[in-house]
Amino acid sequence: MKRTLILLATIAMSLLPSTPVWAWGQAGHRIIAQVAYSHLSSKARKQVDNLLGTHGVIYWANWPDEIKSDTIYPESIRDGWHYQDLDAGLTDQQVIETMTHYPAEGGNLFRALDSLQLEIINHKFEINPHTMRFIVHLTGDRFCPMHMAHMDDKGGNAVRMKWFGRDTNLHSVWDGKLIESQGYSYTEYAQFLEDTYGDRRREIEKASWEDLTLQTYHLTSDIYNYQTTWDGNTYHYIYHWHQPMEYQLYCAGIRLAQLINSIFK
Repeated sequence: MKRTLILLATIAMSLLPSTPVWAWGQAGHRIIAQVAYSHLSSKARKQVDNLLGTHGVIYWANWPDEIKSDTIYPESIRDGWHYQDLDAGLTDQQVIETMTHYPAEGGNLFRALDSLQLEIINHKFEINPHTMRFIVHLTGDRFCPMHMAHMDDKGGNAVRMKWFGRDTNLHSVWDGKLIESQGYSYTEYAQFLEDTYGDRRREIEKASWEDLTLQTYHLTSDIYNYQTTWDGNTYHYIYHWHQPMEYQLYCAGIRLAQLINSIFK
């Protein structure tokens, strides 16, 4: 019986997808949502709490990833709502065109977010909670470098790495391992980001979405370039990248707050 259970478990593990497309991991999305929640206007906070439950922005932040193995919203996986792969070496104008001139059907991260926001505008007095959950999550995704990574390596999933001696890949490192390396809870990390980067909040709020998208794309390019010179030391990797990663998290939180405030103004 024991051998049978082990065999079944092995088969089940072999059926799991080998290249997940999660971004930031559970902690990262909660950090972003916590930063956003702390910057909501009193009116927006009341409205979004009524829609998602008290602190629901935080508690539901990972729901769009959790339903990937369910039959609900299969189009979010089929159409690639969570990411927008971009080739290396694009000009700034080419990146912006990808962001603003996407196919009328099918999906990518930019089209999904635009469509979800349009849905809210068209149903302002009867917002679907699922729509808001996706907006919370996907706004975080658009700031994750490995969700603007290269198609030929499956968003960094095929870029093999060692992390403290264990096999992993570039996508997984940026999903969660960099965040986990700091040892904070999501509430502690959100407060740390506020204390560290709060003086740049107005700058982030004033930035255009085009500039913020280019910021993420250029960071992604830098990450790929670093792979060619990295000495394999995990501590060196953490030291080099934890601050750029943290700034992306903070930008995502501030822009999510700004978006929610505009919805419920």
